[in-house]
Amino acid sequence: GVEPFTRRGFLVLGGGVLLSGCTAGSPSPSPSPSPSPSPSPSTSLSGTASASASPGPVLPRVGRWQPDQNDLSPRAKVSAVRAVERRGNGTRSALQVLDAQFGGLLAGSASVLVVCRTWRRRAGGIEQGGATYDVRLSHGATGWRVVAVHPSRPGAASRRLTPDERAVLASERIELPPAARADVRSGQVHDSVLAAILTLSQRYRVGVSVIRSGHPIHVFGTDRLSDHPQGRAFDTYRIDGRLVVDAGTPRRLVVGYMEAAASLGSYNVGGPDLLGAAPQYFSDDTHHDHVHAGFSG
Repeated sequence: GVEPFTRRGFLVLGGGVLLSGCTAGSPSPSPSPSPSPSPSPSTSLSGTASASASPGPVLPRVGRWQPDQNDLSPRAKVSAVRAVERRGNGTRSALQVLDAQFGGLLAGSASVLVVCRTWRRRAGGIEQGGATYDVRLSHGATGWRVVAVHPSRPGAASRRLTPDERAVLASERIELPPAARADVRSGQVHDSVLAAILTLSQRYRVGVSVIRSGHPIHVFGTDRLSDHPQGRAFDTYRIDGRLVVDAGTPRRLVVGYMEAAASLGSYNVGGPDLLGAAPQYFSDDTHHDHVHAGFSG
């Protein structure tokens, strides 16, 4: 089970900014390097605020994430994101939410995956990192309420990277947030996922949101194991610079991407569009804001 969500459930960890888990068995985040301290262009900002005014190394200015006009249950996302933002920004740390996607959306409960980049002031300068948080919410008479938070745990970096791992990490056509980048470095992402991302990147600029860590262990609302924690799935929130959730993104772009993922061996392709009669395609409220591609091995 999970403990109630409280401020005491969040701690600053030595290696990277913020947020210990709220459950007895929750993992701690393992940050990965970020090439730039500036917010991601995918972030929707509503004004900016300095994370620190005291002397010392200067933290970057960060903005408040805002939902897309086409989002389902935007208040659930905002509740999840604000909880993370409040605890990630202070005199010694700054946090920028890059994306917030649903890990599950039901009538009375939800999982919002809050993808973050972080900065922490150290004596020698600014330490960069980041994590993805599986924020659980319940819905009642007063609206959406955060009840638990599960931070990502990518695992230690592998001593030796494979050629595909190196290629994914080096590609300028593949966007990887810190937790997903650390997933690849850990050596726990299946070869089929790496190969699919690389092939897709030859045709598209691929904005990955979640690979392994930070995703619910079970398919939300069920007792079925998700492919994500096993390193056999990845989610895409942006294609060629266009958000999947945005109503202005050409439908053909998203559909073509889903079809390409299926052609590369994904047995389980989910997104905002249900394609034909092929058994590997599915669509539901949870996947209105991203494309899921799962692989059997």
